[in-house]
Amino acid sequence: MDSMDQSKVRVTILAENTAKQAKVLAEHGLAYWIEYAGHQILFDTGQGYVLRHNATALRIPLNSVEAIVLSHGHYDHAGGIAEILADREGINVFAHPAAFGPKFIRRSDGSVRFIGIPEIAFQALQRPTVSVHHVTRPTTIYPGLMVTGPIPRLLGCETGNPRFFLDEACQIGDSLEDDQAMFFTTSKGLIVLLGCAHSGVINTISYIEELVPGQPIHTLMGGMHLLEASQERIQWTVDELRKRRIQMIAPAHCTGIKASVAIWQAFPERCSEACVGTQWEFDL
Repeated sequence: MDSMDQSKVRVTILAENTAKQAKVLAEHGLAYWIEYAGHQILFDTGQGYVLRHNATALRIPLNSVEAIVLSHGHYDHAGGIAEILADREGINVFAHPAAFGPKFIRRSDGSVRFIGIPEIAFQALQRPTVSVHHVTRPTTIYPGLMVTGPIPRLLGCETGNPRFFLDEACQIGDSLEDDQAMFFTTSKGLIVLLGCAHSGVINTISYIEELVPGQPIHTLMGGMHLLEASQERIQWTVDELRKRRIQMIAPAHCTGIKASVAIWQAFPERCSEACVGTQWEFDL
């Protein structure tokens, strides 16, 4: 991959549920490669099965990564940590403390599955050459590149998934307090990157609008976790997005087919694909 002009930002999807280019692979998960002002950052790491393969195919120097930011502690966003840390030292990892705790899902058939950070990734994080930073408030990764930290849940219609739990017995619900998004300002406005938006996509962008008042959101990309949402919630989300006049929307990963179709139908000229290998450049 060619070197980047430091007045630009390049975002490349390294792992996602879909792949359309030759030689790249898809998996259920999400990972962004971000080249920002001379720095290389991973925002999420997918499950880890396709990360290095896709980086090689896309000519991305994965071993030059300086920081890993986790949107939350689910396996499909944090599983690739072990792959990255296996041969890289001096990496900073940014995540909410709750990302490192146990996480489970109760399936529709009643069975329970562990969906937290895999043990091999958790062990890799204990290496002395890894610096783990607990994010509990809006935090600067590099000047101008921010993560939200915990997102206030002010909109009652954006409820969490009742099938997520902190214990295998499924007695303690998981509100996904660790959920966070990344954002940065460009010449055209704010660029917002979502992991899964477990806090709600509208809660998330509303909070970012408070953090950076007066800056319009130009681009919104990533998982919106509308996979199991009702048609009413999907329509409400579309209506809220319409109010903001966002110029580019790229639904991905856990957004779900129904919600993705609704968004594409509502904004046909403003939607973008977000499959493995999709790449965007922005002027700072």
